[in-house]
Amino acid sequence: MKKLTFVAFSIMLLFSCKKNFIELNPPSNLNSSGFYKTESDMNQAVLSAYAGLRSIYNNTLVKLGEIRSDNTTYSWLSGSPADDNGIDIFSAPLLPENGFPTSCWNNSYNIILRSNIVIARIDGVTFKDEKLKKQYIAEAKFIRALTYFWLNRVFGGYSTSNNLLGVINVEKEITSAEAYQLTRSTLQGTYDLIVADLKYAEENLPANYAGNDLGRATKWGAKGLLSKVYMTMAGYPLNKGSEYYTLGLQKAEDVINTSGATLVASYADLFDVTKKNSAESLFEVQYQKGSANGSAGSPWNNDFAPRFSDKEVVLVGDKGGTNAPTTDMSKAYETGDPRKYVSMRDSWINAKNGTIQNERYVRKYYDVALTGSDNSNNWIELRLADIYLLAAEALVRTGGDHGKAIIYINKIRQRARNTKGDPSITPSANLLKDYTVGDFANDDAILLAIEKERRLELAFENHRWFDLVRTGRAKDVMVAEQAADGYTPFTWNDNMLAYPIPTTVMQANPGKIIQNRGYTQF
Repeated sequence: MKKLTFVAFSIMLLFSCKKNFIELNPPSNLNSSGFYKTESDMNQAVLSAYAGLRSIYNNTLVKLGEIRSDNTTYSWLSGSPADDNGIDIFSAPLLPENGFPTSCWNNSYNIILRSNIVIARIDGVTFKDEKLKKQYIAEAKFIRALTYFWLNRVFGGYSTSNNLLGVINVEKEITSAEAYQLTRSTLQGTYDLIVADLKYAEENLPANYAGNDLGRATKWGAKGLLSKVYMTMAGYPLNKGSEYYTLGLQKAEDVINTSGATLVASYADLFDVTKKNSAESLFEVQYQKGSANGSAGSPWNNDFAPRFSDKEVVLVGDKGGTNAPTTDMSKAYETGDPRKYVSMRDSWINAKNGTIQNERYVRKYYDVALTGSDNSNNWIELRLADIYLLAAEALVRTGGDHGKAIIYINKIRQRARNTKGDPSITPSANLLKDYTVGDFANDDAILLAIEKERRLELAFENHRWFDLVRTGRAKDVMVAEQAADGYTPFTWNDNMLAYPIPTTVMQANPGKIIQNRGYTQF
């Protein structure tokens, strides 16, 4: 068999041992052939799909979703980092051989492979409880939908043929011969798959879990993700408009009104490693330090720390200098907004000489590693605050109850101002005051307020770039940000809204895989 480079297929499957769900630590490579005989075997296959998520969340999505935006940049880069600059600097070329989109593509299809194995082989296993069988299928479909949603937002867009294309839809296990016949789906076609998977998931996933199963996908996570999918479909580039904003609103308010999820009292508690999977969380990618080789630990506390800092910032392990907040990000917060104190710092004090180092860094994912970059921070993919703000936006865009939209925004602001912030700042009496409808001249003004609230509330959580793309705001925001940060002037082109299909994908199937507009077709 030829190696299927373009989807990174493998005939080997990594299985997770049944210790604790949050460890998700695959100990060995096992041939998948003939393995699936019991309910326990299928559970291992499901956990393997969850485990695969770490490969795209560890580093890649931060670059594609945050560093691409006006939120963050690099405080330090070594050598001639063409790949990094291609993501961060719009005047620099973003090449199809860039390693970050390539990694996203390959690792995403590995996750999809693992999910498809569960879906395809589960009928060969006898289950005592049919409900559990459907749960496992639903979990695999949730993971597949989440992965395709990332792929569509990263790579979906106008192609060199001027059609709206998504990615390669792979819904089952396939042979190498079949793989080489695959082409990109329409953008709508990939979203149809995502929606179908999430509808199955919301119908067949439990409402909650306990014990070692805490952190698995729930029906509320599926509904919340489906809301986000509909909101994305409503905007650029599908531009499906009011009908889909309404669908997004319906799912969002279902979560708000019936899930039992609540905003945690303190914004800081969301990112406390001792309080993971909180009442606000709808889905988190699970991490835990202390596994073999640190393979189940999370890297962000170390990756985001200033490169030449020491124990002033990170107590154990190396520092990466990546994902550093921009000047504009720092200035976006109201003075005294506690979310800034939780999320970032503008400087650090050199312990050796007492000097202030004016170097910004993300503080949101703080933990003390055991070794290297082995931390316990989960990645919060979806939480109730996100859903409140999506619902507020949908209400405004559909001409709905603007008063209710303002209430949703104010819930986020109220929690923020009641969080303990920077002790050196005395907050003003009007800090993060509640809005009224009368504060806004028109709908556009409300939408800009929601955009800003999403930026501050969800800072450094991989939302910003994709929010700017779907709302049609990327050009205005990024042209201004790049100029303010002193980058070489550039001419905006909407081709910049989608990443190129990786070179390895194009080379594996020349002529069959259509490239995105603005990049070279093989």
